[in-house]
Amino acid sequence: MVGQIIHYVFLAYTIVLAVRIIGSWFPGFATHPYMGVMAQLTDPYLNFFRRVIPPIGGTLDLSPILGFLVLQFTEGLLRAVFK
Repeated sequence: MVGQIIHYVFLAYTIVLAVRIIGSWFPGFATHPYMGVMAQLTDPYLNFFRRVIPPIGGTLDLSPILGFLVLQFTEGLLRAVFK
């Protein structure tokens, strides 16, 4: 039961993170009010990784890749602990 809750919480955040990243590729969508909310939810998390891996050439941001990996690892760890 707890493992399922952990899974759904991490799944929801992963979806928000993915929508935020994909939405940033489209200038018209990037200025939508919902994207502002998603930025508030995801930017603090991504900023941590941006300090580790700064954007390449100022535009290619690889921090989401590390962010997704850490999310998956953390979810797996928590689900193993709270079986």
